[in-house]
Amino acid sequence: MLKPMNDIELPGQSVPAGQSGLDVRGLHAPPDELAELARAAAGGDPDASSTLVMHLGGSMFTIVRRVLGRRNPDVDDVAQDAVIALLGALPKFRNECGVAHFAHRIALLTSLAALRRARVRSRWTDGGDETPEDLEAQDVENVSSPLATTVTTRRRVLVRQLLDELPDVIAEALALHFILGYTVDEIADAAAISPNTVWSRLRLGKQALRRKLEGDARLAELLEMRG
Repeated sequence: MLKPMNDIELPGQSVPAGQSGLDVRGLHAPPDELAELARAAAGGDPDASSTLVMHLGGSMFTIVRRVLGRRNPDVDDVAQDAVIALLGALPKFRNECGVAHFAHRIALLTSLAALRRARVRSRWTDGGDETPEDLEAQDVENVSSPLATTVTTRRRVLVRQLLDELPDVIAEALALHFILGYTVDEIADAAAISPNTVWSRLRLGKQALRRKLEGDARLAELLEMRG
């Protein structure tokens, strides 16, 4: 039997969805200081840019690793792309959300774009890209048993595939809520949309996720073996 939706483990999670063990929203500088740094960096101040990256780079890297998988060889490159994208987007930042939310959303969108690029590459190469089984092998962590490890990593592979397949806005809402632990109001602020729109996107994402998990023969076989 599949787990209830609230207990589905997404990439990087080892706790119930929406209760992330690592608070990637935490910062080492007060919000006002980050806002000042963002304004200065947007104006071309290299010292401000460096300091801002120092404060936000670690949490952005964590987001990239959670979306792509901790052993994905592209994590470092995608994290660097996310930081570059953040600095390039700062002149358009209008304080509609916190600086951290702005940075984390950019990291998430950069990661989702990387998943899509990997999917396109896989269609044009002959055996050079990772299979779902390869991804499962990469994601092995310390859990109670080899079977539990396989079940957990299979779920993560399916979720990453789903994030690649969903429309961008639904994938973003799903990942922000379940992988990063953002509340509905925080997602609404970060994306400049209404909470009702967020709820609607999350509902569609959850439905797609449940269908994908319930329709996967390999996962069903593993769950049957686990009893």
